[in-house]
Amino acid sequence: MLGVAVAGVVLTLALKLTGASDVAVFVLAAVTLAALAALVGEGTDQLGSRFGPATTGILQSALGNLPELFISLFALREGLVVLVQTALVGSILGNSLLVLGLAFFAGGLKHGQQTFNAAPVRMIAIMLVLAVAALAIPTISTAPGGPDQGHAVEISVFVSLVLLVIFAASIPYSLGGGKGASSLEMAPEHVWPLRLSVGLLAGAAVGAAFVSDWFVEALRPAMATLGLSEAFVGLVIVALAGNAVENVVGIQQAMRNRSDLAISLIQNSSLQVAIALTPVLVLASLFISPVPMTLVLTPTLLAGLALTAVLGALIVFDGESTWLEGLMLLGLYLIIAASVWYGPRVSL
Repeated sequence: MLGVAVAGVVLTLALKLTGASDVAVFVLAAVTLAALAALVGEGTDQLGSRFGPATTGILQSALGNLPELFISLFALREGLVVLVQTALVGSILGNSLLVLGLAFFAGGLKHGQQTFNAAPVRMIAIMLVLAVAALAIPTISTAPGGPDQGHAVEISVFVSLVLLVIFAASIPYSLGGGKGASSLEMAPEHVWPLRLSVGLLAGAAVGAAFVSDWFVEALRPAMATLGLSEAFVGLVIVALAGNAVENVVGIQQAMRNRSDLAISLIQNSSLQVAIALTPVLVLASLFISPVPMTLVLTPTLLAGLALTAVLGALIVFDGESTWLEGLMLLGLYLIIAASVWYGPRVSL
């Protein structure tokens, strides 16, 4: 995978320097981001041999969201606020519905009914419901006739600050919940030196920063050429490219019957996007974007988030998963993705 990632970075840069089509740069950059994300997955999987599922899940989710952070920052700089908003919502939906659904479906087909430690997963599910409720308030309160009408930026900043405080408080709680959790079993000959794991993670993060910039530069021309809507690209394509770690590693862990790590990784990623990445980008947009990003969402996106949080909580509360539950999650994701397919197309 290292060779694929390095080749992808070199080829993407070559296409960019030689003036190749924006669609080619866009597609190759997306594939390269997925390869870099897979490298992050390998590095953090190695760390899993030293730490428990809770710690590894938090770390891998945080590092796995780096490509999306870079993509969003560069997109905000270009004024693509709608794309960033929908990409953030798409990340939550993609992790909580698509990736978790695929993990449950693939793991269930291979191993039958799978079980996991329900207590930490329930806490993540409850916090995700809280996060969705917090995201709903700016949309409702700033609607015509609402008490905060005309103050979307101010209420979004306030909600963002509150969510960041909750996120900071959740980290030691989650790590404490991981005490006593055994580390992942790995043959000694397959364990990398700690410096190699950290170095690989750092290199992948730097590579992701450069490729994300090229990806965003080619984004608008590629959308116009392909006739795609900004909402669909953000909700599906950018969200999947930015969360390739969870897409690949979460499903792999479920198929290896490591349900605790798989769910911790996937659910932590959704939670971090909702209560950490989104608030950070709202605050960052005040300084780097021509138009500040707010937490005011369309009714479709807000309803999709609410249904996702409720369905996800109901499914994980019993500490068991089946392939049929995975299929249910996948079905809701496809329905929500289809709802933005016919949005306004991008033009240059």
